[in-house]
Amino acid sequence: MTSLSPIPQLGPHHVFRWEAAQHAHILLYPEGMVKLNPAAAEILLRCDGRRTVAQIIDDLDAAFPGNRAAIERDTQAFIVTAHDKGWLRL
Repeated sequence: MTSLSPIPQLGPHHVFRWEAAQHAHILLYPEGMVKLNPAAAEILLRCDGRRTVAQIIDDLDAAFPGNRAAIERDTQAFIVTAHDKGWLRL
């Protein structure tokens, strides 16, 4: 991803929620379910259709200070992957 200005949001057929039985956040979609690791859940939680990728990175850096470069790299990689899988729209 070369731009930090896209505004990611869940695809129309996806539901993101906490699943107590899984002890994790999950992403539900017509073909199944994905159990998310904590980092992916923190990113997806912020993909609300209002924040740019840059704002998501800023928010994560404020919540988890200490390694902005890793947060930026990992957030961009997750958003690209999630978009490629159809989980997110940009």
